[in-house]
Amino acid sequence: MSDNQQAITEDQWRQAQLIWDYHQMHHQTRPVDVAIGLGSHDLGVPAFCAELYRAGLFPALVFTGGPNPTTPERFPRGEAVHFREHAIELGVPAAAILLEPTARNTGQNITLSRDVLAAAGITPKTVLLASMPYMERRAFATARKVWPEVEVICASAPLDFDDYVKTIGDEKHVVDQLVGDLQRVIEYPKLGFAIEQDVPGDVHGAYESLIRDGFTSRLVS
Repeated sequence: MSDNQQAITEDQWRQAQLIWDYHQMHHQTRPVDVAIGLGSHDLGVPAFCAELYRAGLFPALVFTGGPNPTTPERFPRGEAVHFREHAIELGVPAAAILLEPTARNTGQNITLSRDVLAAAGITPKTVLLASMPYMERRAFATARKVWPEVEVICASAPLDFDDYVKTIGDEKHVVDQLVGDLQRVIEYPKLGFAIEQDVPGDVHGAYESLIRDGFTSRLVS
C-alpha cells in the first residue's frame, strides 16, 4: 500500500463488502442479440467481453466511452478505442466490434450505443451490459430508464471483492468507487437518469458510515 493510501479497518471492509454485494445484479449470462462494454478505467471489462464472445453468447459487441474524466492518462485515446484494441488482442474479430468513442456517462454509453447499433442496422431485443462489478446495478437502472424496450442482462468478470481489489491495487480507491456508485443509484432516479432501486437498510447504513469515515472522493455534489 502506498503512503497516501488510507488503511481500511476490518469494519470498513465488511461495510464495503455489503455494498459490493448489493451492486451485483446476479443475472445469469445467456445468449443475447448484442453486448455493450461500458467504458471505465478497468481492462477487465473488454477481457470479460472477449471471453463471452468466444463462448458464443453474442455476434456483435459495442465498446463505448470517451476519455475517462478522472483518469484521462490511463486511456489517452478514449476508453472505447483501448477496449476495442484489447478485445482484438484477445481474439475478438475487428468486424464484430462497433465503436462509440464519445460517451461521458452511463446514460450516454447506452443511448449512443443504441444509435451506433441502429446505424449498423441492428435493433436488438436482448442486450448484455458488461461493466465493472460494482457498476452493474447502476447500469441496469440506467438502461431500464433510457432503453426500456430491450431486455437487459448485466454482467461483470466473476471476481469476489478481495480479488477485485487486488487487481486494482488500491483499496481506498475501490471503496470510494463503491460509495460513489451507490450515491448515484440512490440519487439519479430523482434526476430522471435511472429507475428507482430498493436499497436495504444495512446497505444504506454501510454507505452512510463509509461517508462519515471519509470515503468521499467519488461523490457528486
